[in-house]
Amino acid sequence: MAGHSKFKNIMHRKSAQDAKRSKNFGKLIREIMVAIKTGTSDVEFNPRLRTAISSAKAANLPKDKIENAIKKASSSQDDTNFEEIRYEAYAPGGVALIIEALTDNRNRTASDVKSSISKHGGNIAEPGSVIYMFDKFGFIEYHDSSVSEGDMLDAAIEAGADECISDDGNHEIYCDPTNFNEVNDLMSQKVGDPSAACLHWKPKNLVIITDVEQAEKLLKLVEVLEDNDDVQSVSGNYQIDDSIADKIKV
Repeated sequence: MAGHSKFKNIMHRKSAQDAKRSKNFGKLIREIMVAIKTGTSDVEFNPRLRTAISSAKAANLPKDKIENAIKKASSSQDDTNFEEIRYEAYAPGGVALIIEALTDNRNRTASDVKSSISKHGGNIAEPGSVIYMFDKFGFIEYHDSSVSEGDMLDAAIEAGADECISDDGNHEIYCDPTNFNEVNDLMSQKVGDPSAACLHWKPKNLVIITDVEQAEKLLKLVEVLEDNDDVQSVSGNYQIDDSIADKIKV
């Protein structure tokens, strides 16, 4: 349960994502509402809602916004309906992408996603041609240098996690998605609220990017997709080689 993180480049550029906090807040609110509309507002009986709220708290979404989203989605007067759509695609260099969206207009989202992918040198793949390259997993992250690697590892093991990777005060914890809520709850009790908590796609094998131009094109495509209001997440099977990381301009 230790070693060098293979996923830092996949969960890339957190500082850039922090700059888009208001946009991310909207996506978190949308996920909370969909979780309620497809289940119940009772978190005890709605695992998806618990996950959505955990992600929202980890991203510092204000408590009143979480409560307002729950209240609105629970209201019989709210007739907003979001559809879940998953796109599979290939980025430049043969990198596989999974794009997950929540939309109230399927045609608009499909057009925007396909246009972005095509414009940046990629192409949409047939359903099923990419997803088999990934496994679903639960991801919990702490940015806390006050907790030692050993203490974090012990806490992760006791919580039922599968893997804990620590590096310079950054701790990444991975678990089976079916145990995500339990592991997240126990970690919160033992260590405190995480910096990030979500379900994500883990690639079975990685494409190592060693060319600066290819890396820039790939990251630009991912950035454009993530900027789309309807896109909830973008996952890829790539890793940027450390030797070119400082040369990338996106």
